[in-house]
Amino acid sequence: MTLAQKKVLILYASYGDGHIQVSSALKERFESIGGCTTVLVDLFAEAYPKLNELTKYIYIKSYSLFPELYGWSYYSTREMRNDTWFSAWFHSWGMSKLKEILEREAPDAVVNTFPMLAMPELRRKTGIAIPIYTVLTDYVLHHRWVHPLVDRYYVATDDLKADMIAAGVPETRIRATGIPLKRSFRPLERSGELYAKYGLDSGKKTVLLMAGSYGVLRGLQETCSALAALPDAQLIVVCGKNETLYATMREYAEDAPNIRVLGFAKEMHELMSLSDTMITKPGGITLTESLQCGLPVVLLRPVPGQERDNAEYLAGRGAAIVAHTDAEAAQAVRDLLEQPERRERALRAIAALRKQDSAETIVRDIRDTMDGYPAAAVPTFGRRRVSSESIS
Repeated sequence: MTLAQKKVLILYASYGDGHIQVSSALKERFESIGGCTTVLVDLFAEAYPKLNELTKYIYIKSYSLFPELYGWSYYSTREMRNDTWFSAWFHSWGMSKLKEILEREAPDAVVNTFPMLAMPELRRKTGIAIPIYTVLTDYVLHHRWVHPLVDRYYVATDDLKADMIAAGVPETRIRATGIPLKRSFRPLERSGELYAKYGLDSGKKTVLLMAGSYGVLRGLQETCSALAALPDAQLIVVCGKNETLYATMREYAEDAPNIRVLGFAKEMHELMSLSDTMITKPGGITLTESLQCGLPVVLLRPVPGQERDNAEYLAGRGAAIVAHTDAEAAQAVRDLLEQPERRERALRAIAALRKQDSAETIVRDIRDTMDGYPAAAVPTFGRRRVSSESIS
């Protein structure tokens, strides 16, 4: 079988936008430089459509209504072992549907971009000989991602690689590649045309406020009010898919010529390239984008869970500032705009964490290792068993 005939199945989940973006970035590269056919599947949505819609709604609402409950569920399972009945039960969700998908699609490799690891659990039960890869989408380790029958992991940083080794994952199975972004996301040179596109003044400092893809960052009006006193500054407020928030912020900014309010923005590389600093929630993709653009960030009121851990990690490395109040956020922005030495420290820390061409690196590595893997014909569940040392 030639490489051009190979097929890759990417399994994701639609809890937040990050997993979808990572999956799309990988699909783009597999088809452009990998010569592969690629199929994206939201496994949980296909297996449990009604439950998926309910849990997505609860997940989004958890940011504003009960963040501590989500944090409890996250931290109470962070150290979960992969050899317990709970882990086997957790990872078995969607397995029956996955069998159907494998029979239908006959992939040569499976890539996970969400810690719902039905595929390695299926290998444990059946021995199915298809290589399994996992791309982590945050900067911290949660043991939901870890399974002994994943052939290779791709992680954001060398620190995260070290954490996985400490958790018992063999070093040969981990690549510190960075989190993949779509090819179109590239930092741009500032130009008069780009400033004009967004109605911005090139003579002012620009502060970007991002509410997340679902517009869940709390207290945007209060944050804008706290930043209003900054001299020679202008604000871009991105409300995401939250139409109510967009309407509210548009009304708020009617008499504020230094505030631009946007809804869901696709060209984030343009906005980040124009900005001098950004206030946001600490999602893995947004943080990766800010690192690529060399944009210092202030992480406002991070909620318990992976976002708080992401925030603490980047702050600990000096690449971000965590603010718990609007006043703290305004002061952090002021420091980054008015203190050159503070900004330079942040930029050096960002440069140390930045990894270039992550998607290409991951796809080329999967392509190379997949090419040497036992041929994956139409899967049958009684086929040859594969050991946990399949890919070295």
